[in-house]
Amino acid sequence: MYEKKTKTLTGCIAAVALASLAGTAATAAETNLRIQTHFGPETVSGKLAAEYIDDIQTMSGGEIKVEMFYSSSVVKSVETFDAAASGILDCDMTGGAYQTGKNPAFQFVGDIMGGYDTPYQQLSWLYYGGGLEAAQKLYNNYDMQLIGWWVPGQESLASSKPIRNAADFKDWKFRSPPGMETKIFENLGASPIVMDFTEIFTALETGIIDGADASGIANNVGLGLYDLVKHTNYPGFHSMPSDHLACNKSVWDGMPENHQRIMSTAMQALALKTALTFEKKNAEAAAQLKEQGVNVYDWSPEDRQAFRDAAQAAWGDFATTPEAKALVESHMAYLRQLGLVK
Repeated sequence: MYEKKTKTLTGCIAAVALASLAGTAATAAETNLRIQTHFGPETVSGKLAAEYIDDIQTMSGGEIKVEMFYSSSVVKSVETFDAAASGILDCDMTGGAYQTGKNPAFQFVGDIMGGYDTPYQQLSWLYYGGGLEAAQKLYNNYDMQLIGWWVPGQESLASSKPIRNAADFKDWKFRSPPGMETKIFENLGASPIVMDFTEIFTALETGIIDGADASGIANNVGLGLYDLVKHTNYPGFHSMPSDHLACNKSVWDGMPENHQRIMSTAMQALALKTALTFEKKNAEAAAQLKEQGVNVYDWSPEDRQAFRDAAQAAWGDFATTPEAKALVESHMAYLRQLGLVK
């Protein structure tokens, strides 16, 4: 009799345990995301993006699942933000500077130009200088949530003509991203042409443009730009874009908090990994290009400062909305703390 009761009790406990496990499985959260980046999978940044995706899927135990699109394969780079906001995609892994047509404030979260010297300074503004809070208001106005930045460092130009100093920019036709950069380079005598990131290679090959502002020198090598043109500059000085991860706000708000925390924390890891990786990769790429006969120009401190002065003078002219003015004030206050602006 005792043995029969024991078996019955054991059976009941097992049934309860199985029911509990079944209930847990049934209620386990799952987040499915479609994310697009403008980087190709073969570039350094494309590989880092893939590592980020692997990190969040692994850390979530498979609860976060991502369908990743590279090289702007669903929509053009400039359209990725809207595609995420409207639900065609879920997240945009390009950059805020593509959205300056909506609001010039996006220039100052995408690529302020002529501001910070290093990715670490720029990231410190975002996380410890009030930048994330200020930027989040802007993104939320467009039904998007800014998750974080990854900053590869100063970019280098690719050119079929020498770019030894600012004088060489006269009548220089080059691919430019939209926004403030076009104004700055026009003032220096260049002829910027706004085109999609994916169109650069063909435009250089056919001579539509003389050069391109595409990415850092290591990414440019990965894209094959120096197979076509034999002039560049390093270290860079003109542009240090903040590539972002921004997600549809409704999608983000509907995610479990632990999934949000995984994605946000993994973005901080991606930011550090990106800055460290490119510090090494860019130096290696520059040395490699010199050996291959590519002309690598190191601008003088005076020429660099002349560009920085021209860029900072353009900030006020470009900041024509309350959101843009607020971001410029935030940057300027922090740059003064760092001693980069008097």
